[in-house]
Order: sequence, then C-alpha cells, then structure tokens
Amino acid sequence: MNRSPLGRLTALMTVAAPASVAALVILAGCTHLPSQPRVPPAYWGFTGPWDRLSDSSVQQHGASLEKVITGWIALDTTSFRPVQLYPDSIGKQPFMASRAMALITTYFGSRFHPEIIRGLGENAQVSALTAGAIAALIDSGGYRGVVIDFEGMTPRDLDQLLTVTKAVADSVRAHGVTTVVIAVPAGDTAAYPAAILLQSADFIMPMLYDQHWGTSPPGPIAGPEWVNRNLGIRVAEVGAASIIAAFPLYGYRWRRSAPAEVISYDDARRLSTMTNTPLTRDHASATLHALSPEGWEIWVSDRVLLETLVREARELGVTTFALWRLGLEDPSVWDVIGH
Repeated sequence: MNRSPLGRLTALMTVAAPASVAALVILAGCTHLPSQPRVPPAYWGFTGPWDRLSDSSVQQHGASLEKVITGWIALDTTSFRPVQLYPDSIGKQPFMASRAMALITTYFGSRFHPEIIRGLGENAQVSALTAGAIAALIDSGGYRGVVIDFEGMTPRDLDQLLTVTKAVADSVRAHGVTTVVIAVPAGDTAAYPAAILLQSADFIMPMLYDQHWGTSPPGPIAGPEWVNRNLGIRVAEVGAASIIAAFPLYGYRWRRSAPAEVISYDDARRLSTMTNTPLTRDHASATLHALSPEGWEIWVSDRVLLETLVREARELGVTTFALWRLGLEDPSVWDVIGH
C-alpha cells in the first residue's frame, strides 16, 4: 500500500530505536523550515525624476544599489504610444553604467489607465507596434532592464495583460534588455497570477506598500504582519528566487480638512519638532507615528521598519529588495544598505 511521506515516517518510527526516533523527529521538523539565503541582500531603488532630492540621493548613494530605476516611460491615454515623461540625466552618468533601468507604466496624469492595456491587448498587431516603440525608447536610453507596472487590471483582463506584457518583453529583449520585471499588487493573485506572468518576465515585484494609502483611513504603510502574509503568498506561488520585494521609504500625512499627502522622513521629523508632536514607534507595525491635536496624523517609514521587513523577508528566502522611492528616505537606511 502507498503511504504519504508522513505515513512512511510514522511507520518507521514505530520500529526505530529511541535515539533514532529523536533524530527523525528533528529531521521532519526541518523540512518545514524556510530556506535561509546565504547571499547578502541586494537593493534596487526607484527615483522620482521630478524631485531634485531623488537625484541627490542617487548621486550620494547609488554605488550601494544594484539597480536604479531612473527612466520613466508612460503610455499616452489617447494614442497608446509611449512617451518619456521626464528627462533622465542621472541614468546616463558614468557611475550608473549597467545599473540604470526604466519603468514602463500606464500611470499618466493622476492615475493608472487600465483601459490602455485592455485596448492594446485586443489587437496583437497594435500591441506589437506599441511594444516596438517602447523598445526604441529603451534602446535610446541605454537601459538594460525594465520594470513593467500596469496597475488597475481585473481578472477579466488577464488575456489582454498577458498579450501586452509578452509583446513588451519580447521587444525590449530584442533591443538588448537582459532583465524584465513585472510589478504586481501585493495581494491580488487573481488579476496578477505570478506563475503566468513569469512566462514573459524574469522576476515579479510585489509592491508591499500602501497597506494604508492617501484616501484610506490613517494607518501603517507596510506593517510587518501584512507584508509577511502577502509576500508569503507570492513566495508560495513561484518561489523566493523569482521575487523582488518592493518596500516603502515614505509616509503619509492625513489631514482632517484636506487630502492626505506623501511625506518624507525628514519632513515628518521636522514637522514633529516644529509642532512639538511626538513621533513615536507603533510597536505593532514597527512604524513611526504622530497624532496632532490639530487633526493631522503621520505614519512614516524609517530604518528600523526597513530592517524589520528585510529580515523577515529573508526568512522567506527573498534576497533582493526595491525601495520606493529615493529622496524620501530616512538617511540612516544607507548605513544598512551600504554594508
């Protein structure tokens, strides 16, 4: 009769000597432990090309990063043609050789436009033409890696998403790109199934931030429990080696009578000092938090949170981490990344 591995182990234990039983129990427990990566962590960084502080951060610390996403290419909402949103002077500097990558996105204006991918994906020829135009921009910028970020899709859009991502991946590879990454929402495995997307990409990048966001109630940006749950699902899908985990360097300030705003670590500290509002750590989420009697509330990332997220992700076997975004960070994160 065939037995499961556990059944075979149980049967063996019934006839084993006591010392052997103990050894088998230890061995059985070890089979459930996550792999412990032996390589040091690697870090990528996203720039905000509109922000001089982002360029300054790359200038000072870019040597500590394996890759930096400096190019921003968006798809026009009317023509569906690619446009370079910002000049990329930093990506062409000699110290960035082989490190610069480009973001390919449907974010245009103030939101993502999933209708672009729906439209392109209905026609393979149009998808191929658009992908070729994207590849030409990637080639002219000298990029050897891309991150594809097509947010807002639904499970019904999967065929269109796969058509477009495959066309883009094939075209950019034909122009010398060696690394293709697809960014995916942290927990949406229905619209963004990792195993299927990896048929076109080298890696997926779960965006493990905005647990709470600009239009949600205030709360942590990426609490470790929330990150572990969502990252664990992705690791179970495709394995840790296929994952680049994206973590936040920023925060939000929620206001009573105005929209929430993205806030940097330095600005959060400055505001806390100016208003005599303590910025203290919420231990449940490892996140810095301040609540003002005037009605605003801050949650912001810092070195301690990043160290916590990286340590726990490495216990799941993940070794590469992308940081969103440079210029907003706690300066002391570079003491971690640079060593």
